[in-house]
Amino acid sequence: MSLARTVRRSILLLLMVTLAGCIESKRPLHYLGHADLEHYKETATGISHPDLDIEMSADALGSEEPRTLLNHRKDEVWEVSLTEAIHLAMANSTIIRSESAVSLASTRLANPDSIPTTYDPAIQESGVLFGRRGVEAALSDFDTQLTTSMLWGKNETVQNSPFFGGTPGSTLTQDSGQFRTGVEKQFATGGTFSIAHQWDYSGVNSAASLFPSSYTGNLGASYRHPLLAGSGVEFTRIAGPIRRNFRAITGVSQGVTIARINQDLSLADFEMSVRNLLFDVEKMYWDLYLAYRLYDAAVTARNSALRSWREAEELRKAGGGRPGFKPADEAQARDQYFLTRAAVEVTLAGIYTEELELRRILGLPVNDGRVIRPAEEPSTAMFVPDWRTSVAEALTRRTELRKQKWNIKSLALQLRAARGLVKPQLDFVSSYRVNAFGDRLLGENDRDGLTLQGHRSAYESLSQGNQTGWNMGFEFSMPLGFRSAEAQVRNYELRVAKARDVLASMELDISHEIATVMQFLALRYKTAQSSYNRRKAASERMRLFTLELKAGTVTLDEVLRAQASVAQAERDYYTSLVDYNKQIAHYHFRKGTLLDHYNVHLAESGWTPEAYRDALRRAWSRSYAIDSKVHHTEPEEFELQGYDGHLEMAPSEYEEIPQLEATPLLEPVPELQPAPPANADETGDLDDGDGSGTSLTPLPTDDTGSVP
Repeated sequence: MSLARTVRRSILLLLMVTLAGCIESKRPLHYLGHADLEHYKETATGISHPDLDIEMSADALGSEEPRTLLNHRKDEVWEVSLTEAIHLAMANSTIIRSESAVSLASTRLANPDSIPTTYDPAIQESGVLFGRRGVEAALSDFDTQLTTSMLWGKNETVQNSPFFGGTPGSTLTQDSGQFRTGVEKQFATGGTFSIAHQWDYSGVNSAASLFPSSYTGNLGASYRHPLLAGSGVEFTRIAGPIRRNFRAITGVSQGVTIARINQDLSLADFEMSVRNLLFDVEKMYWDLYLAYRLYDAAVTARNSALRSWREAEELRKAGGGRPGFKPADEAQARDQYFLTRAAVEVTLAGIYTEELELRRILGLPVNDGRVIRPAEEPSTAMFVPDWRTSVAEALTRRTELRKQKWNIKSLALQLRAARGLVKPQLDFVSSYRVNAFGDRLLGENDRDGLTLQGHRSAYESLSQGNQTGWNMGFEFSMPLGFRSAEAQVRNYELRVAKARDVLASMELDISHEIATVMQFLALRYKTAQSSYNRRKAASERMRLFTLELKAGTVTLDEVLRAQASVAQAERDYYTSLVDYNKQIAHYHFRKGTLLDHYNVHLAESGWTPEAYRDALRRAWSRSYAIDSKVHHTEPEEFELQGYDGHLEMAPSEYEEIPQLEATPLLEPVPELQPAPPANADETGDLDDGDGSGTSLTPLPTDDTGSVP
């Protein structure tokens, strides 16, 4: 059969097999039993859930039902101070919560990875992904790499020549083995040193070979060092060592220095999350205090309206008896009562809402049988911060500025490394090896019976070192034009310029924030003073109108208006006072001293005993070290010890301003009394649980016994 015919038949057979696999079978299929497609409708198309052995939260499942206006209970009052609330928030905040549960709930539930936690700094420290590598992953570039391999093989071929030994047409059998092992070390200078040891085994049945089996191998060392692009300790620590398996260097943000800065950026994010948490805790704490005060004012207004209604009802039943009384006065008093009663219900619901929100941010269950009530009173002392000291300290202490400065430092270092790549790649390469050959891998001596020098043992030949080899030279490569490297440098120059302008803008914005919060501090304090004096005037007005009402010189309408004015003045006063205290916390928030204000300090958790021993060893090494005047750090130190610059501080941030003398028009803000319980009536007794919200005397009734 000719070669052409054989080739044609092989191609035809291959096409038939290929087409047979592509043509779908049209034969009818038969199954046993009846078809049931419900599995695909209910199971295969249903929603699957992961099989995880995780118990549900005991705080979520074990919590009692929330307090509502339809579910009054006589719960234990839990007096909580602001310091205790901050402690609870810190102790229960593995997951750092934030304000506005309704607006942020969908974001947190839909994207839980974006929630700040106490794990974030450690996650960054142990990161290994490109662009998010931690310090340990960056240091791993300098770990010694061990590689080893063992491969065996066999090959049989028919010989078509008499020159290879044996009878023409006989089968040549070859046994092979390859053994490789080596270590490679990357240096901070950019150089790479490696030691490799290898053996190649060959066994043949050819008579032309001197030895039927033989071992050929060597032990060698090689060193490669970049001289231009990517050379030096500074570049390697910023960008990491150059990867030779790429044609070009892509990115300069994988070094130990950049990983260290990324860790500081992660710590800054974590510190801001904790700061925001504590700021939200204080705001919600005072919001709950205000809710109690508003409820107290609403209860007082309702009780006053109730007494007026009862008096008007008695006069209506008696047919008058007081000058100026009209039957419509009873309806107006009744209207005022139900208006104030609705206000009590609204403010009581406000207490439940604010307490639930405070519980959420403190990491507490919805209801544990206790009702939280703030135990602290807001400050009434005048607080006048120094403008220049506040701005200077804010520009030094704000975490956002520190984070941006770290970002600028990182970009500046990457720009320096990128400029080092606008050079040709010129590497010095060298290697040295000791070759070996032997009939056997190991042997007692060199005598093989065939050669004078003896090649019985391969390792004996290696130890003698008579056969050596070496090479030394340079490798050079460069892109014509350096377009990619120049573009990378230009990109980093623009990013550094942008980051610096952003920093200047942030500093200007912070100065405006300090100015704004100082304006609001003064506004809230003066408003609280005015509201306090208005409250005293409104109380005096109501007292005088009540006396005149009994004398018949004023109408009930004027008394009811005076009662409403007293309630409104009470609400305005406590609203201004709470806002004033929230502005004090806001001032420390904008100045960057909120954690110091709460005496909260961030620190790492405990180390392992080995880490403490290693730290002590390094401390002793540094203690006995001698500074060298001829060496320098590459890259240079980029971390400041303490704060930059010196601040001239005012004698005291908190200045007690002498209180103004009491006058009929202006009086100082007084110290407040503790707020009453949420469900207290005018006598101070708690609710008896009947669902009415108070324990007042029965409403006045008409002749039929029904409430008018």
